[in-house]
Amino acid sequence: MDALESLLAIDPSAPVPAVQKALVDSANRHLLDYVTEDPFGAHVFPGNEVGYATEDFLADLDVQLADTAPIHLWSYIPTCAYRCRFCQYPVVLVKGEPEVADTKAAQWVDWNIREARLWLEKVPNLAKAPIGEFNVFGGTPSLLPGDAIRRLLDFYRENFAFGPDTTIRFEGDPSTFTPEKLELLAELGCTKLSSGVQSFDDHVLELCGREHTSAMCADFVRNAQKLGFEWVSIDLMYGLLDQSVDSVRRDLDVVLDLAPTAVVCTKLHLKSYSDTRTGVAGVQPAAWQLPDYRDRMAGRGHHWPTLGEQYQMREILTEGLRGNGYTEWPTMYFARGGQPEKWKAIMVDQDKQEAEVAIGLGGSSSCRASEAITDVHWQRYSEAVDAGRIPLGSATRFGARAQEARAVKMALTTLRPLDDALHRRRFGRSLFDEPWLSRFSALASRGLADLDPARGTVTLTPDGEVLVEAIINTELA
Repeated sequence: MDALESLLAIDPSAPVPAVQKALVDSANRHLLDYVTEDPFGAHVFPGNEVGYATEDFLADLDVQLADTAPIHLWSYIPTCAYRCRFCQYPVVLVKGEPEVADTKAAQWVDWNIREARLWLEKVPNLAKAPIGEFNVFGGTPSLLPGDAIRRLLDFYRENFAFGPDTTIRFEGDPSTFTPEKLELLAELGCTKLSSGVQSFDDHVLELCGREHTSAMCADFVRNAQKLGFEWVSIDLMYGLLDQSVDSVRRDLDVVLDLAPTAVVCTKLHLKSYSDTRTGVAGVQPAAWQLPDYRDRMAGRGHHWPTLGEQYQMREILTEGLRGNGYTEWPTMYFARGGQPEKWKAIMVDQDKQEAEVAIGLGGSSSCRASEAITDVHWQRYSEAVDAGRIPLGSATRFGARAQEARAVKMALTTLRPLDDALHRRRFGRSLFDEPWLSRFSALASRGLADLDPARGTVTLTPDGEVLVEAIINTELA
């Protein structure tokens, strides 16, 4: 099925997705090709000068951190009990008897802390940079035994510039967020939780390779709310194997009943992130990335949703959430009460765009001048840490024009109007001058953006918001 045919194949029980009209326009064929190929496009912004020395990246970062607003700090713990069939991230499987699994998991805390000490040594200003939000992500860091979690959080709190306004977020699988684990996290000062629910359809979860049930997902949300966590976020995916429009409608009903603080709605992405460097991929592809696997599942009567069905699913989720008090800010991140997702806002809001530092296997770190990705191969990673080296795998630099382009692209992902005055103060030229005017005018001519020179704003239309990833990685590349 080609791209246009897949876009036009929709579920008759749901309205035609609004974005279909824009994507069938031949002038937008490049956008259709982009969304069909499924690259992840709004999380990592690669530099334009490859082969940059990692030592130079660390120096760039240190310069920016000498005088910085609050930044976002990550601690990646890559442990997982199993690998999801859609997952291409760098994860390390931790299995076996509890004492064996706990020992393996604790080893990753050891490496993470040792790597963090290397960052503090090589980037001296990192120790005093104020931390706006500290995220323990993965993998499944909630697999860690309690003493390892305590040791990890105590280390970061004691060695980095946490302040009274620093928020601490912890990620985990619903089945591992037991009441006991939640109580420990609350005791240790975590106020935010994130969990990859993905779906509330048990059949869909099973095909994904998830080893939790929809009931466990609901229990996690309720237990976290009962304990008073201020932010409880869940991830949902659409476009999953055998997922239907009706299934997504039921997901929305469950979400609205549970009323989590935030919901992240992500389209299934099968193209390798490493092809575009717009995400961090591991050393092996996801099972679903293998054409033979996808064909085999289709041959057994399973259904891969068409592009048209995926946009119907997206519309059900986004319109349903917006109609019930959730605001999308930045793209894919929906939170109640019009508040932004803080850790993303620190990085991408036009008036912030501060550095981020990611410590751990496969982390992605950046400053305004350059960005770097930590090695994704666990053996190379551990050997580097054991040898006293920050295990950065590669770095790229942003030339002057690329820094400006990156700033614009990040700001567009917030789905807030671009402020020309802010841009002129930072880069010395207007968004209504070239090279931006012709690009934004082209978007406006196709109904994807609105230009208001009098107010000094550039705003994506609803279709432009849906297609923002494709726009920033094709027309603004």
